[in-house]
Amino acid sequence: MATTVLSSVQSAVKHWWISLILGVLYIIAGIWVFQTPLASYVSLSIVFSVFIFVSGISQIVFSISSRNEINNWGWYLAGGIIDLIIGLLLISHPMLTMAILPFYVGFWLLFQGFMAIGLSFQFKSIGVASWGWLLFLGFLTLIFSFLLLANPVFAGLSIVYMTAMAFVSAGIFRIFLAFDLKRLNNILD
Repeated sequence: MATTVLSSVQSAVKHWWISLILGVLYIIAGIWVFQTPLASYVSLSIVFSVFIFVSGISQIVFSISSRNEINNWGWYLAGGIIDLIIGLLLISHPMLTMAILPFYVGFWLLFQGFMAIGLSFQFKSIGVASWGWLLFLGFLTLIFSFLLLANPVFAGLSIVYMTAMAFVSAGIFRIFLAFDLKRLNNILD
């Protein structure tokens, strides 16, 4: 099992910087949302739509470029396709998106949180020391997603702040993941 996980991680290790870029983008999006709370709810639908679309494209590119190195690369591809479809739906229906934004954000963050938790356990199985932080940040992302899904009608401005905090926590997770992947890259080289 450890060899399967290691071979799956080897490709991600080569492209560690993709996770770093995504983490920085998540944090920038979170800070922007914190700084513009009133305008953010209106523009959040557009920014979030584009962000999810770009995230989907980058995950698809990663999975296709790593298909020879990762045993289960189809899961990465599926996640990218899901993000791409959600991004397209959000871009094409901005008014509807504003009405149901808490559900879109909540379910997307739910998926990201479960992915983070799964990756942390994979890292634990191959002996990465900081797997616990990745697990913690994955659970933090899940908590924010549950808060958004539990209060979609009442969300109002709270969705802006919860979304900002969720983006920041997901961004921190991605940055931790990137540096762990980089460390693994140095070990494997």
